[in-house]
Amino acid sequence: MADRNGSTGVPEETQNLMPNENAPSESDVSLDLLAQKVQESLALGNRHKFWETQPVGQFKDIGDTSLPEGPIEPPTPISEVKQEPYNLPNLYEWVTCDIDSEEMCAEVYNLLTNNYVEDDENMFRFNYSK
Repeated sequence: MADRNGSTGVPEETQNLMPNENAPSESDVSLDLLAQKVQESLALGNRHKFWETQPVGQFKDIGDTSLPEGPIEPPTPISEVKQEPYNLPNLYEWVTCDIDSEEMCAEVYNLLTNNYVEDDENMFRFNYSK
């Protein structure tokens, strides 16, 4: 019978097999290594100057635990959201969709299905559900 740890009641041999909750998983480590290799392989001329100016993750930031996680900008309070809708060209109007209405859901479904099915390059196809 294995010795028991007095504080948890779990056999000591089992405790040693339990993963450390703070330790990075094997997939995290391999992903970090892959990203690091990609970053190192990029020559200065091959870097994406545009994307390096955008608020998106950067290869150079991988593994930097001092960077905060979360939204780029805090949520905008409703009181600061524009209350009046933007002007639309003549013959167009704003409509508030009632998602509980079968008729309105069918209209939105038909609009999306008949007009927004494929991207411009035909790389992927949308499949909407009702």
